[in-house]
Amino acid sequence: MAPNPDIRASDAERDRVAASLREHCGEGRITMDEMHERLEAVYEAKTVGQLQQVTADLPEEDLYQLPVPASQPKSTDLAASAASRVPEVAQHRAMWATWASVSAINFTIWLIIAVSSGWVYPWWIWVAGPWGAMLLIGTLFGGRRNG
Repeated sequence: MAPNPDIRASDAERDRVAASLREHCGEGRITMDEMHERLEAVYEAKTVGQLQQVTADLPEEDLYQLPVPASQPKSTDLAASAASRVPEVAQHRAMWATWASVSAINFTIWLIIAVSSGWVYPWWIWVAGPWGAMLLIGTLFGGRRNG
């Protein structure tokens, strides 16, 4: 049941409409100038009807942001699930390749310094070790998300 448009608006209702305007501006439905004009109208509004007029041309909820209803997995869903893991595998490969490249560069620099000036503390381990450990943990346990 829609509220009576002649009822006086509360500060909470004005704040709710103002937050909605900011969201619509962030989504590109209204410009910054429009948002400022409408915000002035919102904080000058005395009734619920005046608040409704400010947002009359805007949707109340973004239909694209609504959650997708859950369904039982079917055999086609299982194939789609396996296909959706392909980008995850590619992402892991890219992260490991980056780690290997950076580690190889650091090791090469360390090796050049060690050969030219004698033994040097293997500082490159402090870059390769923790980063590699985090990648390994992410690779082993990162793909098991429920939801």
